[in-house]
Amino acid sequence: MGGGGGVHRRAAALLFVVVLAAVDQAGKSVCEAQLRRGYYAGVCPDVESIVRGVVARKVQQTAATVGATVRLFFHDCFVEGCDASVMVASTANNTAEKDHVINQSLAGDGFDTVIRARAAVDAVPGCRGKVSCADVLAMATRDAIALAGGPSYAVELGRLDGLRSTASSVNGRLPAPFFNLDQLSQMFAANGLSQADMIALSAGHTVGLAHCGTFSGRLRGPSAPDRTLDSGYAAQLAAWCPAGVDPRVAVAMDPVTPVAFDNQFFRNLQAGKGLLASDQVLHADPRSRPTVDALAQSSVAFERAFVEAMTKMGRVGVKTARDRQGNVRRDCAVLG
Repeated sequence: MGGGGGVHRRAAALLFVVVLAAVDQAGKSVCEAQLRRGYYAGVCPDVESIVRGVVARKVQQTAATVGATVRLFFHDCFVEGCDASVMVASTANNTAEKDHVINQSLAGDGFDTVIRARAAVDAVPGCRGKVSCADVLAMATRDAIALAGGPSYAVELGRLDGLRSTASSVNGRLPAPFFNLDQLSQMFAANGLSQADMIALSAGHTVGLAHCGTFSGRLRGPSAPDRTLDSGYAAQLAAWCPAGVDPRVAVAMDPVTPVAFDNQFFRNLQAGKGLLASDQVLHADPRSRPTVDALAQSSVAFERAFVEAMTKMGRVGVKTARDRQGNVRRDCAVLG
């Protein structure tokens, strides 16, 4: 009698867990379904062209805008979801995400791009207060990539802006430049992204800059020289980042086509010219090498994989009108 009751209780508990998992998955599906192309067609039909025009002008002013905007989007989505919480400024009572030590290296050009684009959108009477900072960031990222020669793709829209932003929420959410394949894969898996997605998204490093401090350990120190780093490239990096240099000095992440968004990044990995250890490991590890080789060989395969992965990343942790966990901020830097 007692044993039968235990069996029934265990079965009920198992059923409860299964139901909870199903509800959680359904919630994710509903959340993703709320994002759609043409979301603003009825209230701000020209929003995408407005944003694109601002981004084009910004990129003309400085090519660093491309890498800065792409990195800003990634750092936003991986902490509390794609909700523009990384845009929020700290106050006397709250240290926001952007002031976490790992985010202090985010270039100002990314923030400036979103602020300018949002201001241009709000300058249109029918659009004012209708378009979220999170969606402007998603559109600006797509446009920056396309302007640098990368793929142009349809952006799903409908994100709301987050209602909180804390530096403490960044802890453990963003990859370190020394991560190995398992650490990278686990972090991306926690956001619903596969290892293949992670490898494709690493192509964001085909543009932009990295500070000397993020890779100097590969050139000198207890574990140097890094055997996976091409010796000629290592000598070049050592000249650019000599011992004692300010760790904030920056170099191009792609030494071959530094301002073009292309699959050269993967060819660099094949040649031992991945700037960060966490990039080079994608080719050094035999488990991920075939994917790197495939993306290095075909621009078409690279663009397809990148667009698919970017679309998936753009759905991470989004807040939508249905779940009421966000709003449209009047000022991207201020909650409320």
